[in-house]
Amino acid sequence: MADHAQDAGTRSPRRRGGSDSSQSRRRLLQYALTFIAGLLIINALAGDRGLIEIRRVEREYRQVEGQLASLRQENSRLRHEARRLREDPKAIEEAAREELGLMRPDEVLFIIKDVDGPNPHVARTR
Repeated sequence: MADHAQDAGTRSPRRRGGSDSSQSRRRLLQYALTFIAGLLIINALAGDRGLIEIRRVEREYRQVEGQLASLRQENSRLRHEARRLREDPKAIEEAAREELGLMRPDEVLFIIKDVDGPNPHVARTR
């Protein structure tokens, strides 16, 4: 036991502040952590799933959502028109007149053409 007490007394005291090498390791660790944190922040902003990409995808989603709403409205209108053409004889007649130029047997067609006549706004030259 006396040897143990003697060994404890002969030991050199440790510095609490640390040596220069431990301070340089600590500083190197701080730089490394700062660098890694910077990389993580840059990746969070500009990476494949970063903030910039998320904003772009959200903008694209809103555009596609608007196009989808427009197409749904057009689809509804066409569905309504198709139902009218199946069920309403007047709608069928109207479509035949507009798209095919058909007319009833008792109707008379008048074709009116513009005639080039004297134009008072144009001066004549001889």
